[in-house]
Amino acid sequence: MKQSLETWPNRWRSPAFWLAVGLGSGLMKPAPGTWGSLFALVLGYLMITQGVSIEVFTAAIVGVSLLGTLVINRIEKLSGVHDAPEIVIDEVAGMWIAMLPLWHLGTDYILIVLAFVLFRFFDIIKPWPIGWLDKQVSGGFGVMVDDIVAGIFAVAGIEIFATLLL
Repeated sequence: MKQSLETWPNRWRSPAFWLAVGLGSGLMKPAPGTWGSLFALVLGYLMITQGVSIEVFTAAIVGVSLLGTLVINRIEKLSGVHDAPEIVIDEVAGMWIAMLPLWHLGTDYILIVLAFVLFRFFDIIKPWPIGWLDKQVSGGFGVMVDDIVAGIFAVAGIEIFATLLL
């Protein structure tokens, strides 16, 4: 079982903590990664439906990925805990990647649910190379990279689904 940040006494005062836990979504139990993914899904859906361009959304993914790496490195240094379950900024980046096909396929609910389900599936099951990356890459980037690749796998699944069935 992963070590929690509950024992880190300064967590509530740290801006890095609040960014890493998805503004509190990662504090919800059970399954904080699922709650963080739902938080990301809602934010991503709002961005899509409010007319954010794919270029701006992609820049947001890159920004969250870089920010996530930095804040996780900071939290790990301050708390001594690696990849705590409350940290869900990695789920935000991965979920947003999984949502990229919605720009050209549309925001039909089946595609939204499929993006969520596929991302969570690949994030939890961790098929190769996701599981390998999770074990081999350390630090903040190590926490981020498996979710980024899970998001890419979800994109492939959505594209295959759309090609075969839509």
